[in-house]
Amino acid sequence: MVESVIMASVDSPAAKKYDIVVFGASGFTGQYVVDEVARIAEDEGLKWAVSGRSMDKIQKVLSESSGRTGKQLEETPIIIADTSSPNSLLEMAEQTKLVLNCVGPYRFYGEQVVKACIEGKAHHLDISGEPQFLEKMQLLYNAKAKEAGVAIIGAVGFDSIPAEMGLRFTHEQFSGGQLSNVESFFSTYSGPEGGAVNTGTLESAIHGFAHAKELKPLRRSLYPDPMPKYDYRLPKRSVLCYSKEVNKWCLPFPGSDKSVVTRTLRNLLSTERIEKPIEFTPFYASSSIGQALGIMVFGVIFALMTSFSFGQSLLMKYPHIFSFGTFRKGGPSKKQIDATSFSMTFVGHGYDTVDKDRSGQKPNKTVVTKVAGPEPGYVTTPICMVQCGVALLKSQDKICLAGGVLTPGAAFWNSDLIERLQKRNMVFTKVSESTL
Repeated sequence: MVESVIMASVDSPAAKKYDIVVFGASGFTGQYVVDEVARIAEDEGLKWAVSGRSMDKIQKVLSESSGRTGKQLEETPIIIADTSSPNSLLEMAEQTKLVLNCVGPYRFYGEQVVKACIEGKAHHLDISGEPQFLEKMQLLYNAKAKEAGVAIIGAVGFDSIPAEMGLRFTHEQFSGGQLSNVESFFSTYSGPEGGAVNTGTLESAIHGFAHAKELKPLRRSLYPDPMPKYDYRLPKRSVLCYSKEVNKWCLPFPGSDKSVVTRTLRNLLSTERIEKPIEFTPFYASSSIGQALGIMVFGVIFALMTSFSFGQSLLMKYPHIFSFGTFRKGGPSKKQIDATSFSMTFVGHGYDTVDKDRSGQKPNKTVVTKVAGPEPGYVTTPICMVQCGVALLKSQDKICLAGGVLTPGAAFWNSDLIERLQKRNMVFTKVSESTL
């Protein structure tokens, strides 16, 4: 394996028992990550272990995962670790090259693991969609992670990996030209029983909205200088609009995509991997105006209820009622998971030539791309997380980093991650191209 600068100060392979440890293996998402590691570990030649605070629960997960994957997992090493015990986290980190952290909400349980991984010189990946946590980690630990020579990479699940790699894929289609604006349109497709999301995701969202005021001062500290000006800004869409590009009703997407992609673009500009900033605007797209209006109603209810503690408690106690069945304790059934898929369409605007001075000039080239895959929360997310981990361990020659707290796009922009994802049932396609 080719070693790069990112691994320079990490303990030698002989000092690390494992390539990967799945922390939070008995959690709702963690069990699916265990499945995904089990499926690819032998082919990738990976030594791995699972970790959590309950031996009985982890053994149960390994037994059930054996049934789901057909792999013999009963002898998989188990490391007992708990976020309330810093020593146990450090002992876990010291045994592995990489920790896949599945324990959320990360606002409460993430920082302890990040600190342990830096001290124990293990790379750290998480699937957080919490901007406050992600940006706070960058502010507090970027320098320390660089000094330790480890990568701390957040948001490596759905929806940020499709957004980040979809942006990169779209950027590639402008070879010889210049991408200036991207709109993404996310859609889900479910079977007759619909879809569902486990309440852990809802809990993270509740705390994120309730503490949204933290972001402005955090970002001022993280980025004191403004983003360079865009060459061209697309006309602003109304809150509810019809997009002729995807023939669907669209709403602003409330997830972490925009904040994660913005941090990626800042990194790409500072490392001169792109020459100009790219305007990125994400949307949720629905074929039904009724569904779109229902989402708007939920959004209003959610915003109001997260503004006071009693409302937050009600949302957590009765998630199925207030979310019209979208969030439920225990998450989706296997039948629902198997019948659900997603697509994310990217409409990229730009220019057919490279020019450093074209302020205000309207784009003359449009490229439409699409990223599609299986159920986003518990199939695509484990695929993304595990393949990010494998890329980090196996493709060091394509990841030119010196460690630090990074976004997925910043870490994997020049890597083979897209090719790896395509081998695991995610599809990247170029839909169309036109030039005025």
